[in-house]
Amino acid sequence: MSETESWCEMRDRSGREAPDEDRGEAPAEACSEARAQTHGAASGAACGEMSESVRRAIAEMAERSLTLACAESLTGGALCSAFVEISGASAVLRGSVTAYAVDLKASILGVDGELLRTKGPVEERVALDMARGACRLLGADVALATTGVAGPGPADGHAAGTVWVACAGKLGERARLRRFSGGRSNVRARAVEAAVDLLAELLCMTPR
Repeated sequence: MSETESWCEMRDRSGREAPDEDRGEAPAEACSEARAQTHGAASGAACGEMSESVRRAIAEMAERSLTLACAESLTGGALCSAFVEISGASAVLRGSVTAYAVDLKASILGVDGELLRTKGPVEERVALDMARGACRLLGADVALATTGVAGPGPADGHAAGTVWVACAGKLGERARLRRFSGGRSNVRARAVEAAVDLLAELLCMTPR
């Protein structure tokens, strides 16, 4: 059995894909903070799990000669950073666009302006348009996107912790709604994890 097959089977057994699941303390962006505050073995294990997921995604994409881009809103560059932290990312990662302001989602990433006006930025189609725009703008085979409400209060008619992540490109298109609790750092870090999970899921589902 190949490393990728083993990884995919492990993911299936662990049931990581529940769409609205709130899974507590976040690893990605919070890893350094967790270490600094010595939250214990659980935080360290979560950080290691996140890094391993990113490493395996990079390795699998490199084997398939696929490139990756990111389009970020609430994560503010943290998703791209999660990949950059892994040695070998340059073989896969093209770059990232952080379009935090609503108008930039339209002018840079090509998100439909009428959609933004009528539905706001926290919307499935916005996330998908962001991912498509990143593929086009950065010349990537696959792109991930994040948009949502980090908190502490609601915004655009959505509660804090409401997050859409999306993937577009040669692995197909998919968007997923997630809802997280906790403060801004936790929500943003969970959004990074959800995006990486979505990429891993599509890599496992799509034959080479």
